[in-house]
Amino acid sequence: MPLRPAAAALLTAAALAIGTAAPVPVPAPAPAPAPAPAPTVAPATADTVSGTFQQVTGFGANPGNLAMYSYTPAGLPSGAPLVVALHGCLQTANDYYRNSGWTTFADRYGFAVVFPQTSSANNSLSCFSWFDATKDSRGVGEAESVVEMVTKAKALYGSDDRRVFVTGLSAGGGMASDLLADYPDVFAGGAIDSGLPAQCATTQGAASGCQNSDQGLTPAQWGDKVRAAYPGYAGPWPRVAIWQGSADTVVRPVNATELRDQWTDVQGVGQRPTSTRSLPGGTTEEVYADTGGRPAVALFTVAGMGHGLAVNPGSAADQCGATGSYFLNTICSSYYTAQFWGLDGGTGPTNPGLPAPTGLTATPTGQGSIALAWQAVSGAASYQVYRNGAMAGSATGPSFTDTGLAPGTSYGYTVAAVDPSGAVGTRSAAVTATTGGGAAQCFTDSNYNQVRAGRATQSGGLTYALGSGQSMGLWNTFVTHTLKQTGPGYFVLADGQC
Repeated sequence: MPLRPAAAALLTAAALAIGTAAPVPVPAPAPAPAPAPAPTVAPATADTVSGTFQQVTGFGANPGNLAMYSYTPAGLPSGAPLVVALHGCLQTANDYYRNSGWTTFADRYGFAVVFPQTSSANNSLSCFSWFDATKDSRGVGEAESVVEMVTKAKALYGSDDRRVFVTGLSAGGGMASDLLADYPDVFAGGAIDSGLPAQCATTQGAASGCQNSDQGLTPAQWGDKVRAAYPGYAGPWPRVAIWQGSADTVVRPVNATELRDQWTDVQGVGQRPTSTRSLPGGTTEEVYADTGGRPAVALFTVAGMGHGLAVNPGSAADQCGATGSYFLNTICSSYYTAQFWGLDGGTGPTNPGLPAPTGLTATPTGQGSIALAWQAVSGAASYQVYRNGAMAGSATGPSFTDTGLAPGTSYGYTVAAVDPSGAVGTRSAAVTATTGGGAAQCFTDSNYNQVRAGRATQSGGLTYALGSGQSMGLWNTFVTHTLKQTGPGYFVLADGQC
């Protein structure tokens, strides 16, 4: 019996993702087609973080049957931005938290991150349903669940509702694109990584065509799909970053062209870039600015990259993330996306020629103070010090002591040099330190009870220490570990140490 088109599309995508020679028929009904990355293998190490990663329950109406996880830097002030980050197929919120690099910049620039999670109960490959009009449209399904999470996060963290952004990989990128069209009144900007145009497919049968071929639409026709998602909305429209590997065979590069056509038309700008530059990892950035010269759309093409999220592990200011299945070592896309959105406090460094300080160290000097030191930068007249992304003070030389801090609390720091004209250079790599005076507590219990007590999280049947994200093994009552609390909402494995 021949496969239905939807089943054939899924099998083709799955074969591309896992490298099988040919698809093998599966029983009907077929699962929904979507970009299908293979399961992520948790890396041995991840970016150093100073905040809290945890599941948030009771976030409101949940018609899409999603789970909400969030990451908040230590000492996050009210009025900070909020980023929503959507994982790819056969991935989890924890995978994206550990590998995508977004926590690095949440700590550095000071913003919260929400990681929505779908599951096999919604889709056999745990894909977000970017292709289903009953789930990805305004006011319904998964799209509505994500917006309920945004409302909850704003209530919990005091996030600035004018600076809410959404990003996603593959099927998550397709859903991010839909969310930007559905809720331009909620999201100030978005980033679509190896994803698809908004409302490209509204049925299962149309999904494969979107992934693999040119749809033959004009920019105006693509723009109409966005305008139809929220009829009557007149702007302002989100600014959109598009990331695409030139060798992607799961979501073909034509999707990036269609995304560019769609969002430049919505923004009312032409399809000819106003500026082009070369970036690391064989990446070309094309910027499409509005009439005021403000970047409205940016297209990042990574030469030779296949299907996945671009990361670049390391400690330099423009590096982030951890490699794994469909986390590809090329360039830190999260860094350039954060700058495109202005999360670094502006539109980017005002003096790119002024190097970032190196050798930054942070040493607790008491219950309420931390001493910082770094290597002097040639040409610097002074330095700006940032605590959890916000300005903590300035220094005339390569040292600074931060005072008035809470005891037993972790803080993240970066430093930037300032030239004689007052222009600020690139920020340094982040470091963290925990003030003294907070008595460390140890908790020995089963993984199941550690999760119930809020000291750990579980994802995909595995357990991870809250905050540090360290793997603890299976989520059950038979595996026991000791966790040490080293800061608010931050636990580390301490078997045999307490």
